[in-house]
Amino acid sequence: MRGGAMWRIYGPVIAVAILGFVIALFVMDPAPPKTIRFGAGAPGGAYHAYAQRYQRLLAEQGVDVELVDTAGSIDNLRLLEEDFIDVALVQGGLTGVSEEKTLRSLGGLFEEPFWVFVREGVPATDFGDLKDLRVSIGPEGSGTRALAASLQRAYGGDWTNGARLAMSTREAEAALRAGDIDAAAFAASPDAAYIQALLHAEGIRLLPFDRAEAIARREEGLSSVILLRGVADIGSDIPERDVPLIAAVSQLVVRDDVHPAIEAVLLDAALAIHSDKSLFSPAGRFPNANNTDLPVSKQTIRFYRDGPSFLRRYFPFSVANFLDRAWVLAIPLLTLAFPLVRAAPPIYRWRVRRRIYIWYRDLRALEEEGRATPPGEPRKSVISRLERLQADIGKLDVPLSYNDDLYRLRSHVEFVRQLLSTAGPASSVQIS
Repeated sequence: MRGGAMWRIYGPVIAVAILGFVIALFVMDPAPPKTIRFGAGAPGGAYHAYAQRYQRLLAEQGVDVELVDTAGSIDNLRLLEEDFIDVALVQGGLTGVSEEKTLRSLGGLFEEPFWVFVREGVPATDFGDLKDLRVSIGPEGSGTRALAASLQRAYGGDWTNGARLAMSTREAEAALRAGDIDAAAFAASPDAAYIQALLHAEGIRLLPFDRAEAIARREEGLSSVILLRGVADIGSDIPERDVPLIAAVSQLVVRDDVHPAIEAVLLDAALAIHSDKSLFSPAGRFPNANNTDLPVSKQTIRFYRDGPSFLRRYFPFSVANFLDRAWVLAIPLLTLAFPLVRAAPPIYRWRVRRRIYIWYRDLRALEEEGRATPPGEPRKSVISRLERLQADIGKLDVPLSYNDDLYRLRSHVEFVRQLLSTAGPASSVQIS
């Protein structure tokens, strides 16, 4: 099959395939955005540090993450509902029915204990003893403040305004060290730098929650954990005894309209960031789809059950995402292409033979005209046209495998020419 002929036959098939591919690009799921907005919490906090790690990992996959500084979990939930940000870390136990309509969780990431540090000499052995003291419970909009307020209600009594001071993390740490306040509460990961610093600080102690188990059973979204003796610093024996604490599980929350591919790359990053062991959990416990208080998508459940998809394991994010979106169109495209490919060879054979057989119409017409024309000078005009026909057929170019048909045609032309060149009336023999 020669190149020109092959292109004439298979060109339409290729054109139809390209047209189908272009149509598929328009009808398949839209490509994921290249930029997302991440509610990062307050600078210097654990959430902000984690958000920066997500930013670095997603940048490696070609997704730009714009960090949005916020006051904390409550602020993150508000901005998510207002569609100002796409994803954020949110403390567990803070969501309600309204959030369940527009948000979903990508899983619990780490336990976030409620730390209450008090200065030495402050007469407090339990959280309820702080109601008349100077206590920072976090800024407005933070998960720390929401959890502290909930616990203050649980402990009862009238808490003074001095026990509800609104300070940022840095302000509260500095004020506690300087003695300007008696206690400071933080809902944070044990990996947060300021938590580690306060655990080692002179003149500051960690307040235990001796009724942590009871609180966890009463308050939705909370669990009890134990900070084991010496786990923060074996050599310095910090803490010097087991300390019961209450904790919420922080989760990665996205809007329900976030692209599934963005979910997938966020889940990959979450696994890389949060799967290591911590002071409260063994390696591999987090992230998971169990410790959430928001709906979890089927993709998230499948990820925690089976791991990353086949495409995500072996292809870069952009390639895997394109193939993942395009595969649903592969079957209809193949269904269209298969009969076209099968039909191409018969069409090719028909077109080549048609180029040969179409000359038989002119040959028959000349033969009939020659038979009806008396011999001599009038018939010479017909023979002349027959010779031109023979010359034109001689220029016909067909594949070698069809030369037998071509030479059969040429022999038939020669037969008719000789027939009409004989003297006397033409023979009645005709080409069948």
